[in-house]
Parts: sequence; C-alpha cells; structure tokens
Amino acid sequence: MANGDITKEIEYDKIEVVSTWHVQVRQATKIMEEQSDGSKQELSRSFHRHVLSPFKSVKGDDGSWTHTATDISGEDASVQAIANASWTDAVKANYKTYRESQSS
Repeated sequence: MANGDITKEIEYDKIEVVSTWHVQVRQATKIMEEQSDGSKQELSRSFHRHVLSPFKSVKGDDGSWTHTATDISGEDASVQAIANASWTDAVKANYKTYRESQSS
C-alpha cells in the first residue's frame, strides 16, 4: 500500500451464543487509509448483524415438523468454529423440542 491508499477491512468483532442455541454475529466493515508513516487510520466503520440457529424448522399441514440443518459453510471460519462447538447433539435436540412446542 502507498500513502493515502484506501482499503476495506472486514472484521468479525463479536460472536456470541445467545439463548443456548442462537449464534449472534456482528461484522464490522472498516474503511482504512494508509498514513505516511505506514500506519492505518480508520475513516469509518459500519456494522452488519445476523443470527444463526442450528435448524430451520417448519411445521407441515399434517402437523409434522421438518428440521433442516443451517448451512454455515459460507460463514467466516471463526463463526463456524463457535457454531460447531456450541451446537452439540444435546443443544440440537433441545432446539428441536423447543421449536416443536411453538404453535407455528
């Protein structure tokens, strides 16, 4: 990079397990400018948040439930690691039980 160059950096600055099975992710997008001394100065920062659950659960017209595993392959490696560590078999079973106890 040369002095004055502008770059965009993506940082996953907050990954939290909430309510036992939800993984809440905050992605920070930083716009940086190269300084004459080689350091970088942050010009702006914006955030995007999303929440992951172990399954997408749908109740059919016949009353049966379908639980489709959430595809996390497109998530950052740090997000995948936390989701895989927190979504144990017991947590997944509890999530299915919880969803099936809901009316829809």
